[in-house]
Amino acid sequence: MSKKLPLSIALAFLGLGAFAQTIVGTTPENRNVVLEEFTGINCVFCPQGHAIAQQLKDDNPGDVFLVNIHSGGFAAPGAGQPDFRTPWGAAIDGQSGLAGYPAGTVNRQNFPGQEQGAAGATAIGRGEWVSAATQVLGESSYVNVGVEAELDVSSGIMTIDVEAYYTADSPEATNKFNVAILQNNTTGPQTGGNMGDNYNHQHRLIDLATGQWGEDITNTTASSLYSNTFSYTVPADVNGIPVELGELEVVVFVTETTQYLVSGSGTTPTITGLDNANDANLRTVADLPDTCLGMASPTVNVQNLGQNEITSLDITYDVNDGTPEVYTWTGSLTSLQSTDIELPAISFPSAATYTLNVSVPNDDVTTNNEVSGSFNASPETVGTMRLTVITDDWAEEASWSFVGSDGTVLETGSYTANADDQTTFNYTFNFGDDCITFNMVDSYGDGLTTGGNGGVELKDANGVIVYALNADYGAGFSIQFDSDGVLGLGDNDLSEVSIFPNPANTVLNISNADNATVEVFNVLGQVMMIRSNISVNEALDVSSLAIGTYLVKINDGVSVSTKKFVIAR
Repeated sequence: MSKKLPLSIALAFLGLGAFAQTIVGTTPENRNVVLEEFTGINCVFCPQGHAIAQQLKDDNPGDVFLVNIHSGGFAAPGAGQPDFRTPWGAAIDGQSGLAGYPAGTVNRQNFPGQEQGAAGATAIGRGEWVSAATQVLGESSYVNVGVEAELDVSSGIMTIDVEAYYTADSPEATNKFNVAILQNNTTGPQTGGNMGDNYNHQHRLIDLATGQWGEDITNTTASSLYSNTFSYTVPADVNGIPVELGELEVVVFVTETTQYLVSGSGTTPTITGLDNANDANLRTVADLPDTCLGMASPTVNVQNLGQNEITSLDITYDVNDGTPEVYTWTGSLTSLQSTDIELPAISFPSAATYTLNVSVPNDDVTTNNEVSGSFNASPETVGTMRLTVITDDWAEEASWSFVGSDGTVLETGSYTANADDQTTFNYTFNFGDDCITFNMVDSYGDGLTTGGNGGVELKDANGVIVYALNADYGAGFSIQFDSDGVLGLGDNDLSEVSIFPNPANTVLNISNADNATVEVFNVLGQVMMIRSNISVNEALDVSSLAIGTYLVKINDGVSVSTKKFVIAR
């Protein structure tokens, strides 16, 4: 929970005869929109709501302000997940009358016929936000609302100056002034959006500097001015999640009660208290996966700790002190802002371990111009690769592929909705000498965890585990292994085995597999038939198989060979 300094009134709400407004004008204006979106981190459709809200803001610059409130069951963190909730969100959520997530209130106003829940509720579904906002933007406001903010990084104190000028009488003798503190660009989990744990959360409510329902405005007649200065000490973290000073945002608004929101405004604070004019801070380098490709595409995070804007930056990087590459980044980083920069792929000789070195030119501070990270060579495998997939209740969400070093898709698999929970699919593959990438994807973003204990395992003929049995892999993963193209322990050469004709119609001939066991699988990994102790020239009756692609697995008790064939008629 954040820690705040006492609120101090710099200017009382006095008439213009004593003090003149400096932030807002005195001419009547239309209402601005404040869209409070109720969201979470385990919410399939929340990213769609975020996109709708952001587009609404982008289409109406300076007139639409967003406050994303993490509340409800979809915001409750699971094991290892961050907690984006605040002490304030549940009450705002509760008074909206929402019936599902994502939901939102546009100016905490009821829009008859558009309610998400019961009649009279203020919560509306994401499909109604634009029409409701359009209505609000076309209505006149009896109060103009403005805000300016300054953040002193040396003290960690944000000074927030606010004004509300009444161009007409409010129907309420007392109004409420609210100050919301938000944080942008927080990387975290999200079930929807196909980003896994790398979803970018924007406009995230972290605190209400004025408490649950705001500070009282007791003079709400025409020509009156409410003016106040709030001093807010920015916490180092909220619920253990670091507060990024360069990503803070302030949204303010006036309400009649705790519901109807008249109008609002917002700003990003001006940064002061920086010691240096030019200071590019190389903060981190993202973890690189183990690789056998001999190349990698690093991502580094750069923050501007200087007073001057960074518009161009030369980034030099190498692996194991090899030949360096130089990438010139261009863009805009103002004070305290940071960004992830994906560097072009760099090639390097094969080794057991790798060290990535990254640097930027020396500036006013030379102690933060270098960063490094380490990664390893992919595991070496031999012989037949064995893939095990144990499905959950939503098997149709899972798919996988093996891709060669040249980008060729070698094998793929997916499942249908009628695959039962806890069904085990086993596959065997021989890839030859190559660097292979295995990709596992879950379209919902929760791995094979729903309704049971599913999972994925990948290992070679010698039991070398490339990916240990795991179900909780989110939206998916990619992992590489170095297939050396030789036989593993206990494998003999089955290169003389052949199958024909291919495509087949009613008979598939298998030669040179005397006394072996043959299993035929469909593309879902389901066993379609088994034959044991086959002859050296076996004619397999496949007339009952439907048109499509199949795998035949031949096991002589010592070695295994898997081949693909097609039924065509």
